[in-house]
Amino acid sequence: MRSLEETAIWSEGVEGVDVPGYDRAGVRPGIVHIGVGGFHRAHLAMYVDALLTAGEARDWGICGVGVLPADDRMRDVLRAQDGLYTLVRKEADGSLSPRVVGSLVDYLYAPDDPQAVIERIADPATRIVSLTITEGGYAIDQKTGEFDAEFAGIADDLAADVPTGAFGLVVAGLALRRERGTGPLTIMSCDNMQGNGDVARRVFTGYAQLRDADLGVWVAQNVTFPNSMVDRITPATADSDREALAERFGLHDGWPVVCEPFTQWVLEDDFAAGRPEFERVGVQVVDDVVPYEFMKLRLLNATHQALGYLGYLAGHRYVHEVAQDPTFASFLRGYMNDEATPTLRPVPGIDLDAYKDTLIERFANPGVADTLMRINFGSSDRISIFLLPVVREQLAAGGPVDRAAAVVAGWCRYAEGTDEQGQPVAQQDRLADELTALARREREEPLAFLRHRPVFGDLADDERFAGAFRRALESLYTRGAAPTVADLA
Repeated sequence: MRSLEETAIWSEGVEGVDVPGYDRAGVRPGIVHIGVGGFHRAHLAMYVDALLTAGEARDWGICGVGVLPADDRMRDVLRAQDGLYTLVRKEADGSLSPRVVGSLVDYLYAPDDPQAVIERIADPATRIVSLTITEGGYAIDQKTGEFDAEFAGIADDLAADVPTGAFGLVVAGLALRRERGTGPLTIMSCDNMQGNGDVARRVFTGYAQLRDADLGVWVAQNVTFPNSMVDRITPATADSDREALAERFGLHDGWPVVCEPFTQWVLEDDFAAGRPEFERVGVQVVDDVVPYEFMKLRLLNATHQALGYLGYLAGHRYVHEVAQDPTFASFLRGYMNDEATPTLRPVPGIDLDAYKDTLIERFANPGVADTLMRINFGSSDRISIFLLPVVREQLAAGGPVDRAAAVVAGWCRYAEGTDEQGQPVAQQDRLADELTALARREREEPLAFLRHRPVFGDLADDERFAGAFRRALESLYTRGAAPTVADLA
């Protein structure tokens, strides 16, 4: 069995595994990426690797950065493997298509040496700082949509001689670039949010303004923040994935990445210091990302929420189990057709009916084995971003909201912390304590859950939505998830 760092992999290869055919020693890092997780390694790093394979982008290698204490494991694995990892596409028929990816040419762990991260960002060779720090990782006030100076860690970073958080590190690097005359760069969010570049702009300029008013002006006027729509289902790596790679291919990888075959990236062409020719490897580089964002967030991501809580309550544990259930599939398609699609703008070059068919097919892929627990993670942020904008637009237009209300009711029932068999359900949400308490009060105090204004705003005051929510919740209490879904399918 070969390990990734063994040089024999380059001269002899591993049967059935694609390996980089380029000389990694000649690849210089031009991108600093904060938040090296599964999605980054299945998406941006994969696209850069494809360019390198095509003989392009030799100045656009990636230096990964870990900011959180828990990133120490990623640091250790990537250092032991010289930045290499295996990306494994899981096909619907159960077959695996592995490729060793070589675009991560360096990795810095900020808790070890935050100044090294700042210097790398300030390096003239660095022209893009990219991010996957999750939807809830941005310091945004959920009520106003503006920078939240009270967000965890912001005050400490501003007071520190050397910051350690993502925003502080990047802004410190920008300050050095301004001071040294290096010039601006691009901050490229790859997180799953509508207007992710606009959100990043508000956060980084707001932080820079607090650090130094003149720096804030310089960032606002010079740094660019392209919006993008990113899409690839990337479940958490399981021990069984490592074992399958070893058993089928004789390859040991401490942290491979598994993903579905489908991938999409729609990227606004707004870069301050150049960019790789992403369009050469299938990226849609466009002037306006917004229609594609709405399509993905309100169809794919909101539908993930629609199947996650109700599917779990009905006894399923994997996404494909829910999508293969004809009743659930009909419910999901009904939500997409009747509630989400009317809120979308025209999407150039996209057949929406075909896109929705593809979504159901992707969800039903048993090879991916994506867990409902994973897609239910961070519910308060995901519901707020993916589902509630659809609800508000439909209410304003007089459109149907019954299925979306049932999804929120499913979340409320799920947030109680037990399933329909009385088994405990772990809650993984930054607001878990308060939302679980409200969900448990809901039976005796109707609409207690919906009156959590930081998440739901004034939706509890809307009689039509509140009524649909309560009807669905009463059905969940008395009949269970499967009959409730069947009524709306």
